[in-house]
Amino acid sequence: MAEKQHQEHGVKLEQEDLCCAVCLDLPTEPVALSCGHSYCRGCIESCWDKEKEKGSYSCPQCRETFDPRPVLWRNNTLAEIVEKMKKTSTQQASTSGARTSADSAGVACDFCSGPKPNIATMSCLTCLASYCPAHLEPHYTVPVLKTHQLVSAIIPLQDNMCTKHSKLLEFYCETDEQLVCSSCTVDEHKGHKTVSASVQKIKTKNDIVLSQKEVQNQVQQRENELKELKQAEENIKSGAQTVLKDCDRIFAELIAAMQERCCEVKQLIVSQESSAVTHAAWLQLQLEEEITKLRRRDTKLEQLLHTDDHIYMIQAAQSLSASRDSQDVLQVASPLRSFTDVTDCVSELRDKVDTVPKETWPRISATVCYVDFSLQPAPNTREEFLRYYCPLTLDVTTNYPYLHLINDNRRVRPSPSPYSAAPDRFTKFPQVLCRERLSKRCYWEVEWYARTLSAAVAYKDISRTSDDSRFGNNDKSWSLECTASGYSYRHNSVETTVSGPSSGKIGVYLDYNAGVLCFYHVSDTMVLLHKVQTTFTQPLHPGLGLNYEWYDVGVFAQLVEL
Repeated sequence: MAEKQHQEHGVKLEQEDLCCAVCLDLPTEPVALSCGHSYCRGCIESCWDKEKEKGSYSCPQCRETFDPRPVLWRNNTLAEIVEKMKKTSTQQASTSGARTSADSAGVACDFCSGPKPNIATMSCLTCLASYCPAHLEPHYTVPVLKTHQLVSAIIPLQDNMCTKHSKLLEFYCETDEQLVCSSCTVDEHKGHKTVSASVQKIKTKNDIVLSQKEVQNQVQQRENELKELKQAEENIKSGAQTVLKDCDRIFAELIAAMQERCCEVKQLIVSQESSAVTHAAWLQLQLEEEITKLRRRDTKLEQLLHTDDHIYMIQAAQSLSASRDSQDVLQVASPLRSFTDVTDCVSELRDKVDTVPKETWPRISATVCYVDFSLQPAPNTREEFLRYYCPLTLDVTTNYPYLHLINDNRRVRPSPSPYSAAPDRFTKFPQVLCRERLSKRCYWEVEWYARTLSAAVAYKDISRTSDDSRFGNNDKSWSLECTASGYSYRHNSVETTVSGPSSGKIGVYLDYNAGVLCFYHVSDTMVLLHKVQTTFTQPLHPGLGLNYEWYDVGVFAQLVEL
C-alpha cells in the first residue's frame, strides 16, 4: 500500500536516502534523535562513546548538542520501510521495467545469464558474489542466507580479493598499512600488527569524521573569507567612487582658486593700467602747456635779439628771467618697472604650483597602490617569517666615527679610534645604515647588548649632521628603542610606549607595498611588540643605533645571519 501511494504521488525512495550517515549503509536497528536524524544504534553509540570525555554529545549531521546523553528509541517507521524495501526490491525492479545491462557504470550480477547481465546492487562477502535485486531476494527470505554479510555493490568483488591467495581481504596490516587476507597474516605479513577489517573500518570512519569536521571547518572559514572579500570588494567600489568625487571636488576647488587669483591679477593690471594712463594724460597736458609757454618765451627772446633799444633789451631780459625762475619745473620720468615684471612673478607662481604636485605625487601613488587584493597574507610563525629573510650588511660610509664594523660588516661595536670623515657619515649620534635598499617584503633579526638599541628603518636622504638626525626624531625614519626595562617607538619626534617581554633579539618585518612595519620579540614564538601602518614613498634602509658609555663593557649590535 505504501509503495502504491508513493507511486501515485510520484515519490521514489532511493536506498541512499535511507542510509545511515555514519556507516553509509541501510540502518541496522535504526534509532531516531530529537533533532530528527536517524542512525544505526551501534554507529551513534560508537560516536557518542568518543565524545564522552567532552561531556556533551552531538548529532553527526546537524551538530546539535545534547546534555546529558539522550536515551535512544527505536525508529519503528524507518525499520519497517527498510525491511519492506529489502523484501520488495525484486518487485520494484520488475515493475519499473528498468532492466539495465552491467557495463562500466556498475558491477555485473554474477547470477544473471545472457550477454547483458543486470547491474548488481549488493555483494555478499560470505558467498563472494554480487547480486541484482532479483537474485538477491533469497538473502532476505531464506533463513540460512539472512546471516550472510551484505554490502553495497560499489566495486567488483575481485577488488576485495587478495590477488595472491584469492581470498577475501578480511584483515588490515597496520605495519604496512594495507588490506590482507588470512593467508597473508601467516605468510609475508607474519609478525606484523594486524586487525580485522571491521575494526579498521571503525578507525577509518573515525578518521573520516575528523577529516569531515576539518573540511567543514575549512569550508566555514573559506565561506567567511569569501563573505569578507565580497564585503571588501563592495567597500572598495563605494570607497573608490567617494574618493573620485572628492578628487573632482578638490581639484575643482584648486582650479577655481587659481581662476580667482587669475581674475584678481587681471583686475589689478587693468586698474593699474587705467591709473597710469590717466596720470600720463595729465602729464601730457602739463607738458603741452609748458611747451606752449616756452615757445612764447622763445619768440620774445628772438624779438629782443633784434631790438635797437638797449635799455628796453636789458629790462625785458631781466623780466623774462625773473618769470622763468618763478615757474615750477615739471618732473617727468619713465616708470621704473613695467608689466613684464608681472609676467615673471606669475611664471614663478606657476613653477611653485607645479612643484607641489611633483613632490606630493609619490605619496598619492603609493597610497593608491596600497589597495590591492593580490597581497599575500602576513606570516605568523617564525618559519613563515624566515621565508622573507633578507641578508643585510652595514654601510661603512655611514657609521658614526666611533662605531667600528666587524664580522663582514654585520656587527658594530664602540671603538676609541675614529673613522676618517666621510660625507655620508652620521656625526651627531652613534648609528649606522645598511647598504641594501628595501622595497618589498623583508625580514631580519638584530641581537644587541647596550644601554639602548635602536632597531630602525630610514630613507637614504635622512640628515647625517643635524640635531634631529637621530633615528625616530624626524619624518624620514621609524625606530624601536629597546632598553632592559622596556620599549618605546619613535617617529617624527613622537614617542609611544610599547609593552612586551624584554629580549636580546629583535625581529623586524617589512611589507613595503602594504605600508606595514612590525617589530617582534623573537623566541620560540613570535611576540608582536609594535606595528606601524603608513605609506612609504622611498626605498628603506635598515639601521642600528646604540646608546652607551665609554666604560661599558661588551657593547655591540649585530645583524643575525639566518
